Amino acid sequence: MEFEELVRFAVDNKASDIHLASYNQPAYRVNGKMLQFSSEPQLTEDVVMLYIEHVLEPSDFLEFCNTGDIDASYAIEGCARFRVNAFKQRHGASLVMRIIKERPPEMSSLNLPESIGKVLNLQEGLVLVTGPTGSGKSTTLAAIINEINKKESLHIITIEDPVEYMHEPKKCVVNQREVGTDSETYSAALKSALREDPDVILMGEIRDLESMTIALRAAETGHLVFSTLHTESAAKTIDRLIDMYPVERQKQALSQLSTTLKAVVSQRLMPRSDVKGRIGAFEIMFVNSAIANLIRENKIPQIEQMISLNQSSGMITKQMSIDTLLKAGVISRETADKYSFDVADGNPALTGGQQPPTLPGGVGMPPQGQMPMAQGRSVGVNVPQNGTSAYYNRNRRG
Repeated sequence: MEFEELVRFAVDNKASDIHLASYNQPAYRVNGKMLQFSSEPQLTEDVVMLYIEHVLEPSDFLEFCNTGDIDASYAIEGCARFRVNAFKQRHGASLVMRIIKERPPEMSSLNLPESIGKVLNLQEGLVLVTGPTGSGKSTTLAAIINEINKKESLHIITIEDPVEYMHEPKKCVVNQREVGTDSETYSAALKSALREDPDVILMGEIRDLESMTIALRAAETGHLVFSTLHTESAAKTIDRLIDMYPVERQKQALSQLSTTLKAVVSQRLMPRSDVKGRIGAFEIMFVNSAIANLIRENKIPQIEQMISLNQSSGMITKQMSIDTLLKAGVISRETADKYSFDVADGNPALTGGQQPPTLPGGVGMPPQGQMPMAQGRSVGVNVPQNGTSAYYNRNRRG
């Protein structure tokens, strides 16, 4: 096959990634599993270099040749957009292409916990979506931004490397900036964003102390900031953030986080046993007064227990999510044990043997009609009535 044929075949077969490596057969990933184009020969380094040159701008290709790796974006009209990474390795060059759907997804299509909808009512603060590479963080954030874009009249700025989902302006003014193309660094784009009258800022990833400091400043000064980290739980997320600071600044950082951090959504995709595909297991933490005190006092290990005690306000532990999926027959016992925090006995690790909550699509809060919902301002997602903090109900400015 020619290059575009390979790519279109992978897209048509619902691949998430395409791998083109020197002296390997072309391959693509579907539902987490790597599949090879068995009828295709191994790729020579010359062929892979031609592919890389084809997808990169001339300046990016020159940088790749000089540095040995590069991130970029690429699109085939009528097919898909791609986040690409080219890199040199011991046997030549390789190209990995992450397939990005043209349109951001609807929140209702992702089997997200319904309590995630509470972040749509936030006016300010920091919201983090975390998880390992390939866990769907960007997709979850794109769905949240899409929902805000449909329901609110605000100014949204996204800062990404590269830009993934394209958001067409609906009720919001939307500006999307690509690091390396529209701005040199995340930090420079963030500093600039604070002078651009934003209401919502999406930063693709918190990479260093400087970007973290600016993100906190933005969240403290009346902006709603979304970003991601490669951590697997709320507790590990807070530890990672604090570790970015020198020891002498960590106490101040804990104090800032206790007032600025509003929610952490940690997710992990697992293979389904009922149908083909994958489904998410989620941990959701909303920062209430008790959790804020734990953060301020650096009692981070106690956070998971506090999450398990606040199910009524929409918080869930990842173990509860896994247990519920297993009980519903959505995942197998083998999968539950593999991803469980307590694989020794297969019991809920953090619920003390209590029954986990019922979740829609297996992963969140009770399905509509089975639990009373809050009345009032609607943003398209049901919000649990119990335990909703005041800052979830304020009207946005503008």
